[in-house]
Amino acid sequence: MNTANSIPRIIQGGMGVAVSNWRLANAVSRSGALGVVSGTMLDTVLVRRLQDGDPGGDMRRAISHFPVPRAGDEVVRRFFRPAGRAHGAPYKLLPMYKQRVSIARQQVTIVANFVEVWLAKEGHGGPVGINLLTKVQLPNLASLYGAMLAGVDVVLMGAGIPREIPGALDALAEHRAAQLRFDVEGADRDAPAVLDFDPAAYWPTRCALPPLRRPAFLAIASSASLAITLARKANGHVDGFVVEGATAGGHNAPPRGELRLNERGEPIYGERDLADLGKMRELGLPFWLAGGMGPPERLAAAIAAGAAG
Repeated sequence: MNTANSIPRIIQGGMGVAVSNWRLANAVSRSGALGVVSGTMLDTVLVRRLQDGDPGGDMRRAISHFPVPRAGDEVVRRFFRPAGRAHGAPYKLLPMYKQRVSIARQQVTIVANFVEVWLAKEGHGGPVGINLLTKVQLPNLASLYGAMLAGVDVVLMGAGIPREIPGALDALAEHRAAQLRFDVEGADRDAPAVLDFDPAAYWPTRCALPPLRRPAFLAIASSASLAITLARKANGHVDGFVVEGATAGGHNAPPRGELRLNERGEPIYGERDLADLGKMRELGLPFWLAGGMGPPERLAAAIAAGAAG
């Protein structure tokens, strides 16, 4: 199992779609920080790169290392266009995700996440993370499994309450079936909908499965109360937290109290929205501060406040 103690002081943000791509994460990790790829819509990103001719051959090079060659070859066969798309020609689209999707559709997601992490880790020994959105539920289990097949070191998740992700990582690290509650408006609370993912369905029969490491899991939280809830009630071990301030961007929690907007229509945050770092320290788990933390003096201030970075 990877541990939060091995995560660098500086974590690069996971910006989607393909803003925090494998090239950025690779460069950041080479510099000694934690490079992070965005896992948002990587399946669509991969098939569009292939349809654009895969300049440099990076996608196909990574796919050639996918541990189920037949699955990787099928993705290339379906989507790679050696000459790229004709000018103005539309992309060939993937089917929309549903609660139940075909093995072939899930396989594209697994391959895509493998490719992005594999390329981010290529050529160096530094750690690499992947950032996923809790609320984009449908592809998350397949995405996690693909990233883990490539040896991802850290999983970071916010945009919701990722209470079930630690247990899913435990299961996937052993190639066991994993399950997440599926949020459906109006569903019966006594019989919740679920998302199921069984790694065995994606391997040839009687194939020896490669050993996997369980990545460290960092939950992204905007308050100490949420961090405490996750530390106590998650279905597995939470290794640490990214404490996200209002200027961190992304999927921030709304301000506490009455909503007020500035002249640009943005929500105004105040003192009540600051995370209680004293309570974060009491949790005994490492945490990193995000939002306006770019200058070196802010890193020093974070360390002085008890943060890991």
